Order: sequence, then structure tokens, then C-alpha cells
Amino acid sequence: MAYFGRVPFSHNEFHKGQTGDQASYPVYHSGSDGQIPLGFDRIVDEVSNEFFFYGSSHSHHHEEIFSPSDVFGLNVPGQHFYGQPLGAYGEPNPENPISHWQQGTVSPVAGFRSYFLSDYRNFSLVDPYPYSQGRELCGWSSVNSVTNVFGSAVEGGNASQGFPIGFDNADAQCPVFLDNRPFGQEGRDESGNGEAHFTNTSRRCSTGPTWPYGSGHGREGAGWSIQLIEANQGSNENTVGFCNAVEKIRNAYPASDLKTNTGKIWSVTTRFPDHILGGTKFRISVWTDFSPSPVLLTQQAGCITHDLIVEILRCTNQYPAQEECFLSVYGSDEFLQNDHTLGSHESLRKATPCVQLRLHSTAHLKQSLARTCGDDQRRFCMNHLLRDACAMRLTRQNLFSVIMNYRDQVEYLLQNEHKVDHVIEATKAICSVLCFVETRDITDAVKKLSALPLVKAQDSLQSVETPSKVLIEAAVTELSVAISRLIHVYSSSFDANFQLASIPKSPSCADISLDSQLSFTVYAAHNIPEAWVNSYKVFSFSCSLTYAGKTICQVKICKNTPVRRSFFFLVDWNEKINFPLRIKALPRETMLTIKLLGVNSASKNTEVLAWTCSPLYPKERLLHGTVLLSMRLCSTPTAMITPGICSTSTPTSVTLQIDFPETNLEFIKPEPEERRDDLEEPTQECLKHIARLSQIHSLLLLSEQQRRILWFYRYHCTNQNCSLPLVLGSAPSWDRTTVSEMYATLRSWRFANPLEALGLLTFSFPDQDIRRRAVQQIENMSNDELLEYLPQLVQVLKFEWSLESPLVKLLLNRSLQSIQVAHQLYWLLKNAQNEVHFRIWYKKLLAALQFCAGQTLNNEFSKEEKLIGILEDIATKVKAASDPKRKEVLEVELDRLQQFFQEVKVCRLPLNPALVVQGIEADSCSYFTSNAFPLKISFINANAPSGNINVIFKIGDDLRQDMLVLQIIRVMDSIWLQEGLDMQMIIYRCLSTGKGQGLVQMVPDATTLAKIHRESGLIGPLKENTIKKWFHHHHPLESSYHEAIRNFFYSCAGWCVVTFILGVCDRHSDNIMLTKAGHMFHIDFGRFLGHSQMFGNIRRDRAPFIFTSEMEYFITEGGKNPQRFQEFVELCCRAYNIVRKHSQLLLNLLEMMLHAGLPELNSIQDLKYVYDNLRPQDSDLQATSYFTRKIKESLECFPVKLNNLIHALVQMSVTGSAKPPAPEAVPQEWMMLDTEKSISRATILGFSKKPDTIYLVQVVQTCNVVTFVEKSFDQFSKLHSHLQKQFPSHPLPEFPHWWHLPFTDLEHKRVKDLNLYLKQLLSGSRKLANNELVLSFFLNWSKNTSAENSSSVTLGPQSTGHKPGVQLVISYENTRLTIMLKHMRNIHLPDGSAPSAHAEFYLLPDPHEASRRKTRTAPKSSDPTYNEIVVYDKVTELKGHVLKLVVKSKGTFVGAVNIQLSSVQLNEEKWYPLGNSII
Repeated sequence: MAYFGRVPFSHNEFHKGQTGDQASYPVYHSGSDGQIPLGFDRIVDEVSNEFFFYGSSHSHHHEEIFSPSDVFGLNVPGQHFYGQPLGAYGEPNPENPISHWQQGTVSPVAGFRSYFLSDYRNFSLVDPYPYSQGRELCGWSSVNSVTNVFGSAVEGGNASQGFPIGFDNADAQCPVFLDNRPFGQEGRDESGNGEAHFTNTSRRCSTGPTWPYGSGHGREGAGWSIQLIEANQGSNENTVGFCNAVEKIRNAYPASDLKTNTGKIWSVTTRFPDHILGGTKFRISVWTDFSPSPVLLTQQAGCITHDLIVEILRCTNQYPAQEECFLSVYGSDEFLQNDHTLGSHESLRKATPCVQLRLHSTAHLKQSLARTCGDDQRRFCMNHLLRDACAMRLTRQNLFSVIMNYRDQVEYLLQNEHKVDHVIEATKAICSVLCFVETRDITDAVKKLSALPLVKAQDSLQSVETPSKVLIEAAVTELSVAISRLIHVYSSSFDANFQLASIPKSPSCADISLDSQLSFTVYAAHNIPEAWVNSYKVFSFSCSLTYAGKTICQVKICKNTPVRRSFFFLVDWNEKINFPLRIKALPRETMLTIKLLGVNSASKNTEVLAWTCSPLYPKERLLHGTVLLSMRLCSTPTAMITPGICSTSTPTSVTLQIDFPETNLEFIKPEPEERRDDLEEPTQECLKHIARLSQIHSLLLLSEQQRRILWFYRYHCTNQNCSLPLVLGSAPSWDRTTVSEMYATLRSWRFANPLEALGLLTFSFPDQDIRRRAVQQIENMSNDELLEYLPQLVQVLKFEWSLESPLVKLLLNRSLQSIQVAHQLYWLLKNAQNEVHFRIWYKKLLAALQFCAGQTLNNEFSKEEKLIGILEDIATKVKAASDPKRKEVLEVELDRLQQFFQEVKVCRLPLNPALVVQGIEADSCSYFTSNAFPLKISFINANAPSGNINVIFKIGDDLRQDMLVLQIIRVMDSIWLQEGLDMQMIIYRCLSTGKGQGLVQMVPDATTLAKIHRESGLIGPLKENTIKKWFHHHHPLESSYHEAIRNFFYSCAGWCVVTFILGVCDRHSDNIMLTKAGHMFHIDFGRFLGHSQMFGNIRRDRAPFIFTSEMEYFITEGGKNPQRFQEFVELCCRAYNIVRKHSQLLLNLLEMMLHAGLPELNSIQDLKYVYDNLRPQDSDLQATSYFTRKIKESLECFPVKLNNLIHALVQMSVTGSAKPPAPEAVPQEWMMLDTEKSISRATILGFSKKPDTIYLVQVVQTCNVVTFVEKSFDQFSKLHSHLQKQFPSHPLPEFPHWWHLPFTDLEHKRVKDLNLYLKQLLSGSRKLANNELVLSFFLNWSKNTSAENSSSVTLGPQSTGHKPGVQLVISYENTRLTIMLKHMRNIHLPDGSAPSAHAEFYLLPDPHEASRRKTRTAPKSSDPTYNEIVVYDKVTELKGHVLKLVVKSKGTFVGAVNIQLSSVQLNEEKWYPLGNSII
């Protein structure tokens, strides 16, 4: 029952309360219609030490008011609360008869006497884990004992001792049956998997008058009957709806559908335009079951995988195949997609020079991860959602017990009419089980019952009805109805697996309409902690309405009320709240927030003690009736008030009771409607201004004035000149009229790209229709595209209005289509549970994902989770151990990992589900000596036993930030590849597996720049030639050395761009790594967005990014090819400008993570930092000039080298066993003997017969570098001939000439003979094996990548025959002439030395000599780079104008050129020759 406008208890009630005033004030003053702007006001903190009162002042009584335990006429000695003794447990009360089913020792329960709890030992909990095979791995097992809410374990008893619920004879000893099964006994399905399947979703349990036959009391329908039914899918309508929605999604993908349920992990693909792949070729080695040696093929990157399979089958004489075949990446469970091109597969693009694959036929392929028919039969219920909510299940058990006890006490009272205290005590027990909530109805009913006149005990055995018996029955009926209402309110408000069989009749609907003002009654805060009772004098509360985190209206309650004690401690205000807003003026997604305030007894300050929130329109219907809300005990609520915060799990602390009017009001959605009548056509200048505003890309970066402009011209905004999130986000409010226009804009908008819709899923857009339209666009993305943006989509799930939202459904649908999506989604949801406010929200989503995934995949998840748990335990012990014991501890703990693999056989790596490992190589495992002591674990690959998989496990570091940075870099790399630019980026995998822990992939054959510096001597960081010497050592052949330069050239440029845009800090030589193949990459992204480490007031990171003079020295080969630096600048600027075109995507991805709790991405300023670095408002020429300056700043920044030197000296002081905590293999020494240059072995793996026989040779150097080369038989023969000429007196192995071959099986015999020849050649004389002829023959290979064909940058020896020249880009638009001076080449002073040149521009004719423009001076360079812009305004036409350019060096003439502007090709880069005189 709701009490609207009730005043506090009067004098003749339990205690005296205070009447207080309430002050209500909207943020904006509402008009007569109650509709107010709801958009962009600031949140006002209502907590202060003093309250502002309206009207007369009030005196507040500060004394604490308590009601003693005998407030209802009881005298119960020794009664205590909150865990204090209640009396002798298990001792029967002589005044209280105990039924036979209550006999025995029962554990104590706080809040009521132990004997009021019936023996529930015969109950067994439903198995919380739906897949019996996975119980052990998940940490769940069948429940053999029940732990009550107070921690005592109760052993399982005899099933026949169940108490009777729902049977006519109370004395009948019958167990409770669930669908004809004893309670606690699981049924088995036909497959025998132990899964209980219930045909009915609810089971009836009742208490009521169950008089013995012949007693004369055949009144089964008495008013005090309380009947419960079990609700497997939950009692809360939101939970039930979610369970049904998840089942519907799963049922759309039956296990029999082999198109979606393949059980395979498909390789991630990216669709490229046809011209991007160009003439790129892959060298492919394919292992089959038809041949002991692999098939060697060379294929175009544009070849379809299916066509490659056909060719393989033809080569092995297996075509046509009897069944479908697939190709997997050798060493993993990753399968290529048959209908995609080879070049579109990510794993092939980043592969070694030779791609190794394995051919599978369907018959021999294990569908190890596919869902089964048994999965299709399972139901999704609340137990799956809340597997660890043991308290919830015990609440059900305790409730059954205390209701049966209540029945017996009522029965005894009606029979004897003697003492009501046991009935009241039983009522208290029921309230205690229901989270210590005592409603006003129960309070009133108990008061009436305790006031009844009772007869003496000896007179109570009379069989006739007395007036007192009638009164007792009426009072008991009223009490039972109040209890029923409480049970109904509890089960409706929280997740429970029970509900009333019949819902209590609600009061008649209140006279409320959409034009009425919003009002409700805050009745009480229940279960006040005893610590608060002692620390706070009085309590009050405040209410506010918010939308998208912004306050609509707030009400301060000035009534301070002390705590009172009835059954339990509570504060009962019973205060009616009136918001001065019409209901129809409130948006559908309005949130109600209530804070509990207390006045500190010591400081007299008002403090926020707890808070709670609720959506105003759950399920599209206005809140109605009595609602219980679980309050969070913390100082201040989060800024993100969304339904995801609203916990419906069993309350563990304070519970707030609110009474809303009974009403059936539903939200009426505004219809889309355009209002163009008063809008004027924008001018061209106005449209240009709109386009400039659209370049801001992020709604959070727009000013109020800019938003007003965009909204005013909303009907002239299109996908050509603006983005939809900016237009809709600029709406001035969310009232019905504005929302109607927003819907009209939304309906007519044409999205240019599905990624544009990501901006509509941020916290700024709570509207469900807008979010639904955004998801409709995202549905156009493939599973592989969606995979790239999963971290952001998981984050914005917290802004969804319901667990049945389109975004939730989309993710569950895609998880059923792709194991890659399901696996990544699992770990993202698992990690998201660390967000305190949204833990239950994400827990439910994770349960839904596991239900959809099926038993087999869940078993894999369980094994991965157990593996992570063991690694966490090992890392913790290693970190805690002392230095002398650390290695010993690691060795001991690694045995646990070995034991784990003995139990599970194989396990997938959380980093990549396609990698299956079967053990560890303990000798290769170690730890790094950084502060966190991360582990290096060497796993044995189950699919390729010869190759280990090395990973790092870290604790103490938040790897979510590393994940985000690497994800954004991966997006940038994908953008470059779409433009045909392969920057040779190595982007390793990183996964956060929990709070402060995670896995990092180790990149093989890589070492830190710091180690290279240390091995180069004490001042290695200051030397120019350190990197160059290191690569020269590892690449003695010129061709492979130039390939290393090329890889370094591209990768260095790529990392310069990405680290600058993202503001990656803490850059030192231990965070930069190099592979022997030449790739540079960065690691450790604990600091970004410009949050640099500080030394006092000095920033440690002084350069925009890391590009040092030693890197330039290596690129230009020590200055021999200075024009390579110009090419490097051009490549950087090109990559920068390509990324800038996608600024909206990058800013959206970062904004979606703004509320993820990352330490360095939590404010608009962090977002603006990236915006400022992207400079999307600049033209390409302006951005090129800007980034060139940044390159030169970095190059000239000496503190970077000084920082590296200091870092190297610090590292040298550490013991030699120190290893940096980086994703690297064991570093290779390079300042060693020349034997490292030699070849350890060379083996022919296979051959190809098209057009001539070509052999694939695997070459292993003594430094363990593995390469592949292709050679023909003629080439082997020529090598042998050359060796004979060079070593005429040296005995050579016998060469297998053609005359040694048989007539049959020629090629296989030749392979065998050639391998014998190579073995003898390389294992013989060192002089022979290390000869330049042999080294050049086997090591002369180059990596085949798409960049070779797509890049416009050519590396190699530069021609020095060019005449002096200058490169310009000239553009002309709207009377503005713009000239960019890019580079000069081959300029010299008269004495032949390099000038310090600058350029002077003149626009002729120049009668007033006002056109002179001058660039900066480039010091001492014959090939200087400028990228500077010169601008001339008010140039009406180009005809008749001449541009004169003069190059000088400190006043000395260097060269000049005159350019007729009328004949210039505009907007094109062109070299102009420099003359030796001014014309």
C-alpha cells in the first residue's frame, strides 16, 4: 500500500516525528506548461553543511529515538541485534510448541530466535553452473551442503524430512517435489548430462490454514494464507524479459545450422580495393596428408583461397575432392576464409617471407568448438545470471522456513488465543530474511495484533468461536496480507527465484495523468547500520532528476529525522515529494537519484552516506506502487547515472522504500516532425562555417555558441558537410518538441559510413530510438570489422537503457556467428566486471554470452580462466619472494602449471584462441627484474611442437590502457593499408585479464634499443652509428641490409606518427625495440595523451616523439644518401594526412572509452589533446608543414639522448641477470665472433613444378635467424661449379647430377640427394661453409610484402647526377595564392661546401616591393627540407604574374628560378631547376 502525503506518526503512535519542509527548485524555471529545457545545465551539489530553508524555521530534535523490543507489548529478554547473542541456540521454549519437522539443532540466525527457522537441511541448491562438465574448471561443484547467510554450514539431510508446503495435512511427512522429483534431486535428460529440465517455469509452495481433518476448521481459503511459487527465470520483470530475449537469440542459431555453427576459428580479414593488392605475391608452403613434404606455390595476393585449394589438390593429384577442404595457418587453429583473397587475411599479411599452411578435409576435421544439440535444449534462467549470489538462494530457503514457522505460530495462536509475541517474532523473522525491511502495513498490523485482548491459556481450548477469536483472525489476516505485499514488493524489486502465487490486490489507480506533476512518497530507509546510529544525529535525503548526466530538477528535503528502532533500525520520513514538472515534460530516459544524508554528531557537517537511483520509465511504464531500492554506501554517486547502475541483486546494506501512485501511465513517444517554417536559407559563407564546425568531430569539444549554430541550420546539414552526432547533440533540450525534430533529422539522415554511428552510442545520447538507429548502421559491419571495435562497444553497454537493447542483441548475435567475437567478448566482459558500479550489469551480460556459447566453448573459457588464476598466483609469489629465493620459488611454482596441463591436456591462450598449448618448457621460463617482476612463460605449441609460444604475464599494471593504445594503432595501420600504404607495423597482442593483471605477446627475435646501446659501450646512446653497426653485423649481405633499412624506414615513420597523435610518453630506450629484420616498434603504454613523467617542474619527455640523429644516420647510411631523409619526411607527412582524414573515428573511439576508468583518459581535455594533435581543421599542406616542424624538433632534441644515456647507466648498475619487462625474446649478443654470420643448416622443405621445378629451402643461421629462399636445380649446380673453381684442391661433397637420378620418382629422389649434399657442405670445412659464395647464395632473400608494390617511396642508392633544384606545390583558390617550399637538392656554395640556405619569394610585378617572403634557414645541408608555406592574398588572377624564388646562404647567392604562374599545374608537386643567376 502506498501512503501518499502521510504525515509522521502522531503522539499516540509509536513515537513522535518532526514535520519538515521541502525545497524544490528546477534548474531552469518552468513555464506554465511545465516543459523546461533539459539539456546542458550543470549539476548542483546539494550537500552542504547548512540547508537553505524556505518559509519559517523549524526546530530539529537531535536526540535519538528508539523503540524498545517490547514496543508491541512484548517482553523478550536477551534480544540483541547485529550478530549479538539471542539466547541459548537450539533450546526449545516451553511456551512455544515445536512441530516434529522443526526438531533438531539449527544454526543461529541474527535478528530472530533460532528455533523460528525450520530445519532446511533437506534442501539442496540448484546447480549454479549449467554445464556439468565444466564445474570443476569454473570453480563450481555440486552443492552438497548449504551455507546459510550467517556462515554456518548445514549438512545435507534425509530427503524425506522435508517440511510440508502446499499439502492439506500439516502433519504429513512428505518431501517437497519439483515436477515429480524430490526437492534437491536433479533430473537427467536423455543424454545423461545431469541437466535438470523443468517443463514448468514455476513451482507452488504454500502456507496457510491446514487444519487436521475433523477439527472443524476446513478453511483452506482463509485470508492469512501465503502461497509462493518458484520462478526459475526470476521474479523481476526486467530479468525475466532478458532471459526470454537471450533464449530467443540463441534459438535463432540452432546447432544444426552448419553455416553459423562451424566450430572453426576463422582468420580475421580486411577487404581491400582490388588495386591495393596489386602484383603482390606470396610464397606458400602447404602441408598435406597426401605427401610427406610440403607443396611449394607462389600465388598472387588477390588469389581467392578456394582457388588456391583447387591448385593444391591438382598438384597432389587429389582433384576433384570428394568433400570440402580448408586451409589453416600452420601451427594454429586459425582457418582461412575460402571466399576471401589471400591478401585480405591479416595473419598472411604479417607473415614471414614464406607462408606456411595446412590443408584439411572436412572428414578429418574436428568440430571441437561447435555447439551441440544438447546446448539447444538448455533453458536460460536467473541462476545462470547470478551464479555466485548464494545469498539470493539462501533467502529463498530461509523464506520458506520462516513462513512455515509463521504458519505454525498463527495456527497455535488461533487455537489457544494466548500470547501474540511468537507470531510477532515470526513476522520479524520474515522481515529479516527480506533484507530487514518493515513496511508501514506490517508496522500497523503488528500494532493492532499486539493491542488485542487475549484470553487465559486454560480457557483457550474451547472449540466455539469467541469474539476475541474473530478479532485475532482479522488481525492475523491483515498481518498476512501485509507480509504478502512485502514479499511481492521484494520479489518485484530484486532478483529472486520465488514470487507469490497470487499478486495482492493493488489500491485503485490514482487520479494521475501526463499533465500531472511528478510526485511520490519516500517512506523509509531500512536496515540502518548500527555504526551510523552512533555516529549521526539525524538523517535526511535529497532527490534529483537527471538526463544524460545533467540535472533536470532537484529537491532538497529539509526534514531531519532521527533513527528509530522497531524490528530493526530505520529512518521513516514518510515524506511526499513533489517535482514542479509535468510528467509529460520528462524524457523517457529520465533517472531518479536519491541520496541519504546524515548530520555527523562530532563535526555537525552533513555527509552523503548512501545513494540509489532508478529509471523513471522502466519497460516504458511510469514507476508505480511500492518500490524497494538497494542503496550504495559511498560518499558521492558517479556522474554516469544509468540503469546499468541500478542493482536488482539481493541488497546487502540500506534499502530505501518509495511509494509511487498506482497508475498505468505509459510513455508516449513523440512522432518525427520537421519545423522549417521560420528557417532561412543559409548563405555560402554560413555553409562553409558549418563545414568548419564539423571538423571538430567531437560533440564534447563544441562550445554552446557552436552548438546553437549547428542546430539552427540542422536541416541544411548532410553527411557531406557534417556528422549526425554533432547535429543531434547540439539540440538545446530534450523536450518533446525538440525530440520530435531530432527524430525527423534521424529519419532523413543518410550515413556515409557505419562507423559514423559510433558517435551516437556515447553517454551523450541516452535516447533509445537514436541508439537503435546507430546499431542498425553498425549491423552493416562484418564480424571481422566489428571485432576491431569491440572494446568500445562493451564500454557503451553501460549506457544502454535495458539488457534487451539492440546493442546487446547485436553482440550476442555476432558471438553466435564468430568464435573470435565470442572469445574476445568473454574477456572484455570479464574484465569489465572490475567496474564497481556496473559489476552486476556486466555479470548478467557475461552469463548470457556463456549461455549462447555452448558447453564446449565454455569449457575452453573455464580452462583459460584457471590458467590465468595459476599464473596470477605464481606471479604474486615470485614478486613477494626475496631475491635469493625468487628463482627457486619460480621453479617450484612452475610444477603447478605442469600439473594443470596434465589434467586438461591442452588449453587455448586468452591472447589468441587459435593458439593451443599443451604444456610449458620450464627451462625457458623466467622473470624480469623490473618492479613488478613479470613472468616470461614459454608454452609448447600443441599444433607445432617445434615452436614455442612466449608470453609475458604481468601483475600490478593496468593493461587496459595498453590495450586501448594498441587498438588505436591497429586502426591507424588498417587505415594506411586501405590507402595502399604498408608501414611495416609490428603491433603485438595485449590482454587485460583482471584488475592489475594481464598477458602480453612476446615478439620473437627482438631486442631493446637500450641493450643495443649498452653493448656499444658506455656512451652508446650518444654515438651516431650504433644502430647502423648493429644492423650491419646481422646483415653481412648488401641485399638483406638494404631490406632492413627499408623495414626500419617505414616502421619508424609509422611509429613517429602514432606516438605523436596519441601523445605516448615515458619514451626511453628500454621502451623501443628492434627486430633483426629491421622493424622498429614501441612497447609499454602506461603514459599517453601527453601525461608525461616529471622531474620537479621539468617534463621528462621533451620531444614530440622519438626520432633521433642515430635513426637518421641509419636511414641515410651515414649521410651517403641525404635525400632519404626527404623521403622519410614525405612518408611521415603522407601517413599523418591519411590518418587525419579519419579524425572523427579516432575521436569517437576515445570518447567511447572516456568513462572506462582509465587513469589518463578521463576528461574532455584528454580528448582535446588528441584533437589538437590531429589538427583536422588544417589543410594537407598546413598539416605537412606542421608535422615537418615536429620531425625537426624531435631530431634536434638532445635531452632524448641524455635521457637514454641516464637510463643506460642506471640499467648497467643492475646485475647482469636483469632483463627488461618487454615483449621480447632472449636478447642476442651481436658484438661477438664472425661465426654468427655462418649458416647452421639448410633444408629443402618442398618443391613446385610450375613452370620449372623450384625448391623451397629453409635456412637456419647460427644466431637462430630462420629465413626461406627459393632455388632451382640449375642454381644449385652453378653454386657447385663456382665452388669447384674457387676451391680446386678442396674436397667437395658429391653433387647429385642428373645422370644420378632414376627414371621414376625423380623429384623426391633429387630432394633427398640435395639435402644430403647441403648437410655435407655446411657441416664440413668452416672455410667452405662460411665462404661469401655460400652466404650470398642462401641469405640473399627479400621479404615479399605489399609495400614493395604499393609504396611510392623507393629506397636504394640515390643518384647524385641531379641538377640543383627546388620542389614546390603551388595552389590558388579564391584570390589566395599558396606556395609550399618542400625540398631542395644538390645545392652548393661556390667553394663546393654545403650552404645554410633559405629561400626568398617575390611575386612580380611588385611595384611597391611588398611581396618579399622569406623562409627559415636550414643549417649546413646540400639537400635541405623545409615544407614551409608562403601565402599571397588578394591575387585576382595568375595571368601576368611571375613567381621569383632566390636561394641564399648568409647573403651569398646560391641559385634562383622564375616561374610563370599562368602555365603552372596547380596542386602538384614539381621540381624546378635552380639557375646560377637571377633573371
